[in-house]
Amino acid sequence: MIKINFFVKSNNWSRRINKVKKIANQVMKQKNYLNFNKNINYHLNIILINDVKMKKLNLKFKQTNKTTDVLTFVSSIEDRNFKQNKFCDIFLSAETIKLDSSINKINFYNHFTHLLIHSFLHINGYMHKKIKDFIKMQKIEIKILNKMGIKNPYLVQ
Repeated sequence: MIKINFFVKSNNWSRRINKVKKIANQVMKQKNYLNFNKNINYHLNIILINDVKMKKLNLKFKQTNKTTDVLTFVSSIEDRNFKQNKFCDIFLSAETIKLDSSINKINFYNHFTHLLIHSFLHINGYMHKKIKDFIKMQKIEIKILNKMGIKNPYLVQ
């Protein structure tokens, strides 16, 4: 089971929420590539915030005093039936996504889609501290984005 909840915590997302929900549904159609485990219950919270809130989260949890586009937090517990549950919070900042999109000359929603895919991969154990892991993760992201009609974001503009 995969359950997605959306929380709008910034006015910067109010006009975008319908499109964001649509994108999340489109990304979930590619869940086979995202390595979601059918034996795990996923509780996904997509929390749409601003740079001020993101900077506070980044400082508190990553000891970095700056904003970022996305932060993903995951905790796992077993329920009384020994079924694993993953509780996941994905925080996204509109201002940073907009700035990065502008700098890289890419569509805001295409960049949002990429970040969401990236977060879903993190939830399912993909990391990118080592170059080989980064390349593996990148290939999956590119494949999913391509299936959704979005160009490879890693190509130099």
